[in-house]
Amino acid sequence: MPRLALSDDFVTDLIALQRPVQKEVNDAIQRFRSLTVPQLHASKGMHLEKLERARDPRIRTIRITKFYRGVLLAPDDGSGLFTLLRVAPHDEAINWACRRAYSVNSATGGLEVRNVEALEQMETYFETKAITAPARLFAEHSDRVLRDLGIDDQVLRLARVCVTSDDLAVMAPPMMPADQYEVLWFLTQGESVEDVWEQLIAPRGQTVRTAEDRPTPTLSEAVLNTPDRMVEVTGPDELERILTADIARWRVFLHPAQRRYAYHPGFFGPAQVTGGPGTGKTVVALHRVRHLLLGGAPEDRVLLTTFTNTMAAALRDSLALLLGDADAHLLDRVDVTTVDSLAARVIREARGSSPKPLSAAGEKSAWTRAMAREDNSWSEKFLSQEFRNVVLAQGLRTPEEYLRCVRRGRGTPVGRVQRARLWRVMERFTADLSSRDAATYTQLCDQAAQFLGRSGPRYRHVVVDEAQDLHPAQWRVLRACVAAGPDDLFLVGDPHQRIYDSRVSLTSLGIPVRGRSARLRLNYRSTEEILRWSSNLMESREVRRLGEDDEEDGGLDSLHGYRSELHGRSPSVNGYDSQLDELRALVEQIRTWIEQDGVAPSEVAVCARFNTLVDSVISRLRREGVPAVAVKDDPGPDVAGVRVATMHSMKGLEFRCVAVVGVTSSVLPFAPQVTPAEVDPIQHQTDLLAEHCLLFVACTRARDALAVSWHGERSPLLDVVLG
Repeated sequence: MPRLALSDDFVTDLIALQRPVQKEVNDAIQRFRSLTVPQLHASKGMHLEKLERARDPRIRTIRITKFYRGVLLAPDDGSGLFTLLRVAPHDEAINWACRRAYSVNSATGGLEVRNVEALEQMETYFETKAITAPARLFAEHSDRVLRDLGIDDQVLRLARVCVTSDDLAVMAPPMMPADQYEVLWFLTQGESVEDVWEQLIAPRGQTVRTAEDRPTPTLSEAVLNTPDRMVEVTGPDELERILTADIARWRVFLHPAQRRYAYHPGFFGPAQVTGGPGTGKTVVALHRVRHLLLGGAPEDRVLLTTFTNTMAAALRDSLALLLGDADAHLLDRVDVTTVDSLAARVIREARGSSPKPLSAAGEKSAWTRAMAREDNSWSEKFLSQEFRNVVLAQGLRTPEEYLRCVRRGRGTPVGRVQRARLWRVMERFTADLSSRDAATYTQLCDQAAQFLGRSGPRYRHVVVDEAQDLHPAQWRVLRACVAAGPDDLFLVGDPHQRIYDSRVSLTSLGIPVRGRSARLRLNYRSTEEILRWSSNLMESREVRRLGEDDEEDGGLDSLHGYRSELHGRSPSVNGYDSQLDELRALVEQIRTWIEQDGVAPSEVAVCARFNTLVDSVISRLRREGVPAVAVKDDPGPDVAGVRVATMHSMKGLEFRCVAVVGVTSSVLPFAPQVTPAEVDPIQHQTDLLAEHCLLFVACTRARDALAVSWHGERSPLLDVVLG
């Protein structure tokens, strides 16, 4: 009987398929395993075919359904071990297969893949570009040294025409073999050849240092030598196991292109990884925690923090899954929480209790009371922003500090006399809250940072998810939590998902990441069609890099080069005359996803800007017999029903199918959230950008299908994609 292994790319494809197609894949695999090798080649039902245009002669395809084909790598050593590489629509599978070639890494002994055609084009381009370059990127390393590290002929030629590290980055996996790219990348970071060997190759069991003295494993041996990316099907229930009990484990799978960040041997200070939605930033953060736990001392504590309690709970569950039973005891050394919760705990421990967090309505009333004795036209919103974005952001303690400060990000001029009056109002505001034992969340963080500054660090390492939305006061809490030094802070985030007004200069807060920053550009979640459509929503918007808020600190972030290798249907975008019509169409769309496409209700989400429409959606779905639950009620994975949430609550989540409803001109942008341009032109642009980011976040939660709708007048934020 033929043996069969599954690659991580195949499993990723499989999880994204509709349930009926998954069943047909399972049936095809069982048929495949039931035949002898001669029967397999003769079977008309399997349609095992060799591709004439394939760059790798061992590539085969098999029929899954009328529309889907599987791509296999046939054995060349008589072992009978075939490897399923991809499952995709017919033409996509053929095109993908024809461009790829598989090989065995001479150093690691693992199986690796490359896009041969793309790399050949890169070689021609960079060879021409490098002719006039005064120096090459890998000039100090001889061919023999690179070959000993597993670099083969094609990759060696590419390495020789690289002039800068950006040249190498263009060829990142899945274009270049992941293990070889990782070796070259480490060398560009100043790692010695000896360190690269010890960190990347020796752990794979290789002891022979010279390429000429190493035996080359067979293709089948290479498959089995790559357990982090390949799994052999050992029984008839293997595929069902992957699709059910093990599906969560695949969701914390670390792609080889991300591994060099998660398992970097040690950063000499704070490090940062950014990337668009679906690029695996959170997975990198989880694996970084695992790496720090496994390599640290028993007394070392780690803080893993994110933006919301829901996301913190999800991170805690994912980390437990990643560590598994063998390393479950390491969870005792990790605190997984939000910065606000941490701040409240610090204050409680310091003074016995923590002030009550102030609601938005409570804060507005407090500003009204504080301003009662001032003859001025300042609004509650202006005062709140001035206090939050200037005073608390810079940690100002005295009126003299406020008079001297530079009000970055504020476009309303305020003279010395006005600043003195503003300070009096803010003093009355804080005194009022203190008398009521209340505080804003930002105040709590400001107070906690002061307590930590006196008590000293609590953690050896801090890992931060969703870093783009943290306020400077929150960053001061994190900075005070850990002593400055190697591997002190590890940050992941995406400036294009910044939905809160938090302008930050990390360097000024003692968190310098320059020289230790990297960007992920391959989306592993959404289809290219959803990705491109959603990215166009941000077209022409100027987005600053994470942690860099002025020209001195850095420039703009970009979605250029951000891509997905998954493909599917284009998003559906429709307008309706009334909310009733929009909800009627929504019900039909969800029924189609569930009944025709075989998507589980819990893998479908609906989001709207505000809770009023969220409640209407839930009521309508339930009335139509479609199970629905509110995300704010924190339904567990065993709770059936379509998930319904506000756009803000969708942050950090993902679903196979997403409907974004009520995208009307009255809520996006939401006028009360956007400072008028005549009042403060800088704040106006900042507020407007947050509205664009909010819609971008909502749309990029979708993996396979996205439907966007509105009733009445559509949001002008859609003009860029609809014309």
